[in-house]
Amino acid sequence: MTVQSQAVSQQLFKEVMGSYPSGVTIITTIDQDGKPVGLTANSFVSVSIDPLLILWCIDKRAGSWSAFDNAEQFGVNILAANQAEACWTFASKTEPDRFGKHAWNLSSNNVPVLDGVFATFECKKSQVIDAGDHYILIGEVIHIEKQDDVEPMLYFRRKVGEVPASFFE
Repeated sequence: MTVQSQAVSQQLFKEVMGSYPSGVTIITTIDQDGKPVGLTANSFVSVSIDPLLILWCIDKRAGSWSAFDNAEQFGVNILAANQAEACWTFASKTEPDRFGKHAWNLSSNNVPVLDGVFATFECKKSQVIDAGDHYILIGEVIHIEKQDDVEPMLYFRRKVGEVPASFFE
């Protein structure tokens, strides 16, 4: 398909990327007032094994951007397959009390960690890169926890769910 305009190009880009399966995370931190902040993101990938580095992206217009910009650390909560409600709560632009709707605790690294997630990476922010209409945040992993009895959530075409059983055969 040939793209004729910037608007068509952006729509096709979103369609293609939405059809590329990914995991789902809720990125968390503490703001300058000591309150937890979090948002849903599927723009999360590993970067390096030595040192352990990950990255994720945030829209420059996100209301929580200043909290992540000022934070020294953040958490990447990889959602479990049964956490669709948390996914959509933290994705909402209008939900005033995201953390009031889902159980969480504050780690020893001062990072909000959601209960019941597949895994959590606690990270020290190491770099912020300006990239178009987003910022790329690179974090050095300082702590990892993983639950053995849950599977991660999968995002595909604006839907979330469990990894198909056929993947385990």
